[in-house]
Amino acid sequence: MKKISIYFLLLCSGLSSYTKAQSCKEIIGYYPNWQWYDRAKLVNPNSIQYGKYSIINYCFFKPESSGLISNTDTWADENLLQGQINWSTTPVSYYPNTSIIDKAHQAGTKVLVSIGGWTLSDNFPGIAANATKRATFAAECNRLLSFYNFDGIDIDWEYPGFAEHSGTPADKQNFTILLQQVKDSITALGNRNGKQYLLSACFAADPVKAQDIEWSNIVPILDMINLMSYDLFGAWDCAANHNSPLYAPASGNSQFNLNSAFQLLTTTYAVPSNKINIGLAFYGRSQQGASTLYQATNCTANTTLFYEDDGTPLYYNIQKNIQLFNYYWDSNAQVSYLLGKPSTSAAGTFVSYDDKISIGKKAQYAIDNNARGAIIWEITGDYLETAPGSGIVASTPLIDTVNTIFCNTVTSVEQTSAKNDLFIYPNPSDGNFHLIFPASTGGFQQRILIHTVDGKKVKELHSNGQEILQLSLSEKGIYFIIIYSGDEVKTQKLIVQ
Repeated sequence: MKKISIYFLLLCSGLSSYTKAQSCKEIIGYYPNWQWYDRAKLVNPNSIQYGKYSIINYCFFKPESSGLISNTDTWADENLLQGQINWSTTPVSYYPNTSIIDKAHQAGTKVLVSIGGWTLSDNFPGIAANATKRATFAAECNRLLSFYNFDGIDIDWEYPGFAEHSGTPADKQNFTILLQQVKDSITALGNRNGKQYLLSACFAADPVKAQDIEWSNIVPILDMINLMSYDLFGAWDCAANHNSPLYAPASGNSQFNLNSAFQLLTTTYAVPSNKINIGLAFYGRSQQGASTLYQATNCTANTTLFYEDDGTPLYYNIQKNIQLFNYYWDSNAQVSYLLGKPSTSAAGTFVSYDDKISIGKKAQYAIDNNARGAIIWEITGDYLETAPGSGIVASTPLIDTVNTIFCNTVTSVEQTSAKNDLFIYPNPSDGNFHLIFPASTGGFQQRILIHTVDGKKVKELHSNGQEILQLSLSEKGIYFIIIYSGDEVKTQKLIVQ
């Protein structure tokens, strides 16, 4: 008892540092124009919950080989970016305050235009290599900003130097030159019209592709560096592995995870952490032919069960079929996954995806590592309906998790391990929370104690293995959670308000 009392005195000595809440971090949600049609236009300018994002990246516009930039869906872009069409006028006009941009601005949210993407990056190498085409491209960026009233440009070149998308070794330097020309162009435009436009770019969470970037040169040019820490494993690997692991899985490339990519940028390339937005996946990846994690698969996604998303299901489609699966948690990668129940149509199907708990852990990682914030691919994924086909948005659990942690989480006095392997979500809490912790490495039964700030024990539990526990406390206040596992002690603070 004496040891406990001394321990609580040590914890409480820094109590004042606990009570200051984090300011909200950047939350950037990608909105693909093709998703406007999905679910009878469920996620549209009227239903997007703008207050949950600091920026919406509208995607995609196409870079043409000449340097011009074109629409990929003129009908969707007109309705979404200019507003509801008033056919009664000649020429046609648009009803005010009906576009994504108008509604976002009313909510204090910025809208950037994202140019490129996985299928539209082949023309970037030629544009970046040619002075005339670069100038045309930069002027086109200005045109988009002026015509649609965007707040900035997001360059999604996937990827400089990537041979499959016409990349060459010259892309490394040319990418920097292109970014500088765009920056100079949009800055000059902003000086003329009194605006300050943002410039961001997307980057792979792949150490090989990182070698094709002049990091020290591009960092001063860009306002934000968007780290696409997803699509790291999939059916192309022919093994059941994670789409977006936080830490290295027990199998597969040990560098393909958020933590390794983030540390590579901040440590090896000296990228300031407060310029990096980590990637959050509001979708999953399926594979067939697996009954366990890391098992060899038949290298194909389940396009029958997840036909709406061609085997790469958005979060809401995973939830729609969740009863067909058994849920698992990988304590190494710190992410969730599903395995199809043998007696169902999902038998033999593996799904890697992020749920509220894994999204929460990644959001906490952004706080603990002083990241600028997060990008989300993509926002429609967690717009859940009251019932499939109802056309009524019931909840947005993943983005709500991000907001809870980014805007309300307090900084802990001490991290108990590099993996922050005692995790409480949400924290602060209304009294209902999840406690997540790994299995004992020595096979010990783990003892879990919850104490008030003055050392009074309010709960005691015991567990043999890694757990995700749903707990509740009725009284408001500050609590300390301690887990004893052999000689190891893990601690974390919880606020109930």
